[in-house]
Amino acid sequence: MSDELEEVGPIDYLVVEFPGNRMTGEGFPLLVDLVDRGIIRILDLMFVRKDEDGSVSGMEIADLTGDGKLDLSVFEGASSGLLGQDDLDEAANALEPGSSAGILVYENRWAAPFAAALRRGGAQLVASGRIPVPALLAALDATDTAH
Repeated sequence: MSDELEEVGPIDYLVVEFPGNRMTGEGFPLLVDLVDRGIIRILDLMFVRKDEDGSVSGMEIADLTGDGKLDLSVFEGASSGLLGQDDLDEAANALEPGSSAGILVYENRWAAPFAAALRRGGAQLVASGRIPVPALLAALDATDTAH
């Protein structure tokens, strides 16, 4: 393994739907902050729209809201080549008609030293996953009720 790959953190992806194509942009400054602080590194960021008739199209990274306030040009060129048309199509399948989505692939840079140490020791990741927030809240509620 090359030294460059040795220090790579876990890679995750998100598909975030914006019902009715309503993007407020509220989360984007927080995303920029995560990048600026070195917590994550964006590998790919793409947008897709699913029209009411079910047709799918990619969207350019720019002022997606058209109001002149949300400037996503900082993310232009964020393309590792990991995402292709098949990924856009798969993401669009999960969307409701009349919605759009952002597809984000990112490296968890905060975990890179830990992951590298594990790899140097011969460890291998054999499973990974996420616990949805509603499931966590339900489990906490059940614990509180039981006590």
